[in-house]
Amino acid sequence: MITITMPALSPTMEEGKLAKWLVKEGDAVSAGDIIAEIETDKATMEYECIDDGVVGRLLVSEGQEAIKINAPIALLLEAGEDKAALASFIPAAAPAVVAARPVAAAAPAAVTPVAMQAAPQQTSAPGSKPGGRIIASPLARRLASQKGLDLARITGSGPHGRIIKRDLEGVQPMAAAAPVAAAAAKPAANELALFPEGSYEIVAHTAMRKTIARRLTESKSTIPHFYLSIDCDLEALMDMREKLNAQTPKGDGGYKLSVNDFIIRASALALRRVPEAHASWTDAGLLRHKHADVGVAVSIEGGLITPIIRHADSKGLAEISNTMRDLAERARVRKLKPNEYEGGTFSISNLGMFGIRDFSAVINPPHSMILAVGAGEQRPVVRNGALAIATLMSCTLSCDHRVVDGVLGAQFLNVFRGFIEKPLTMLL
Repeated sequence: MITITMPALSPTMEEGKLAKWLVKEGDAVSAGDIIAEIETDKATMEYECIDDGVVGRLLVSEGQEAIKINAPIALLLEAGEDKAALASFIPAAAPAVVAARPVAAAAPAAVTPVAMQAAPQQTSAPGSKPGGRIIASPLARRLASQKGLDLARITGSGPHGRIIKRDLEGVQPMAAAAPVAAAAAKPAANELALFPEGSYEIVAHTAMRKTIARRLTESKSTIPHFYLSIDCDLEALMDMREKLNAQTPKGDGGYKLSVNDFIIRASALALRRVPEAHASWTDAGLLRHKHADVGVAVSIEGGLITPIIRHADSKGLAEISNTMRDLAERARVRKLKPNEYEGGTFSISNLGMFGIRDFSAVINPPHSMILAVGAGEQRPVVRNGALAIATLMSCTLSCDHRVVDGVLGAQFLNVFRGFIEKPLTMLL
């Protein structure tokens, strides 16, 4: 009997949702068959079986959320086994066997499967079970959360060491845990009390919104932000863009350049020109990046995602444009693979198309900078002592002060503006 577990679809994934089963109990499956759709906070991935057998039992139902990685989700009977073998299944001692692998949900036949790794073995401790998982009843988990109890400190008395309600009786929360639990519960009650009952409806948080909230809270609470703004003259860039688009070949190799494509290219070249700013903070030391992997924020239903153009400093404008268009289209239907939106070394957030003149963006860890781009608009300027009209674009750079000091951030912005205002230099 083979245990099929919730896969780790990305390095940062901790739990997922079983969106849909594509098989039912009793179905025969072969290696390569798609058996389920797994939904993470940013994408929906298909789950590909890598063994032959018969689906013996589906352990989770469709739509079930918050399934921890490596938690059993189904049992597969091998050749010669019948349903009697299912009786030997013990959740707490389920073998850490990887029986399936995730692939991108777009086109199963054309997508290279993403490899999975079994969870590393951990030493046992009170509340800790093989594979590092904590086995507890749903009621026990809910009570522990309400009381601020750490389940890892509790020894279960239920079957196979399962933590149940009676194990929590008389257990006192750790000194640091009680205030956290109280603080988490108190604001919700206070906020609801401000509004008359029946004047609102509660919309459950999606996995995406929870992830956004967690990451941005982490960013603002751990990264010392500061901000630098600069105005860029777009006159030469707009003229060059119009001429290049007029010369685009028909069919393969065609392109339609946007201002954002020039911004991506200019950012990547500026990162190469100012390598001291192209780094990430870690406790072990600064990570000095060798390639500009530029993430561009894309709005999707329920939140946003940041697909990444890898090695943008070595790509031309046409390749950047076509790559960005493909990533954005697949991002909006949640068909990106994790390696297409995780990581990166720098971010761009452009709200110019909405008429926003300027704004400050929150740094996306582990990046040390993010560029907030406003609308290009005609403004009065003084040139050679005379009043003139120019198309200007305001850009604000958010910097991690642990990595980038004020002068260094200013150097980056000035190099960036140089490429924007003299776009021919991007082609050298």
